[in-house]
Amino acid sequence: MRTRTIVATVSGALALSALAVPAAQADEVQGDTTISNVVVNGGKPVVVGAGTTKRITVSFTVRDDSGVDRAMGVLWHGTDFDHLDSGATANTSDGYSVCTAVSATTSTCKATYDFKPGYNAINAVAGTWKTWAIAAGKDYDYVQKDNVKAFYVKRATALTVNASPEPVRKGKTITVTGKLTRANWNYGNYGAFGSQYVKLQYKKKGATSYTTLKTIKSSSTGALSTTTTATYDGYYRFVYAGISSSAAVNSTADFVDVQ
Repeated sequence: MRTRTIVATVSGALALSALAVPAAQADEVQGDTTISNVVVNGGKPVVVGAGTTKRITVSFTVRDDSGVDRAMGVLWHGTDFDHLDSGATANTSDGYSVCTAVSATTSTCKATYDFKPGYNAINAVAGTWKTWAIAAGKDYDYVQKDNVKAFYVKRATALTVNASPEPVRKGKTITVTGKLTRANWNYGNYGAFGSQYVKLQYKKKGATSYTTLKTIKSSSTGALSTTTTATYDGYYRFVYAGISSSAAVNSTADFVDVQ
């Protein structure tokens, strides 16, 4: 096996990390070592806010007839593993996962990883990420794969709502306003998120579920505004389904007293 240095350029001249790992230029298998059951962040998208580091866990199963020697995972974004534009390595002193034997031939390997806004989390890399992994058995068998698991890294979103007037007479018009914003990883704040479809939902007082009344589009400033007719006491909220680069979010509910 050859040695390759992983270098992910994150912002300007900043380098995310340089980690020497045994690898070939593509997927490679020698012997009976296998990697399976890869789980990133509990199977959920990684949602990163504007200014707070997001720490996640990655686990996978390694099997080798001679027993497991060691394993490593690297999270990456780019056109391919040799052309990264961002990445994350394990929060261990040597970059390797911590492997715990569950039998003579099988280990569960686990490590945590950090996504830092403005560092390895910049706006341009939101979306699909991949997991590079390598594992070795005690007999020097090994397996290396450029992508054992794809997952989403998304910019956090926020959504507000206000329904007025309160109270209102039955049959009168209710105006519902709000704003959709999104984490700007480059600048550490939340900014307007325009041209996104958002649902207005209503739940009658005493009911257990919401009904979608209509779908509207956020303005260039992220503003939302629509009207509906007052019927019964109830709750109004906005719901954004999210996209590959940006997380889903529900606003809090605003109660309207109908008289």
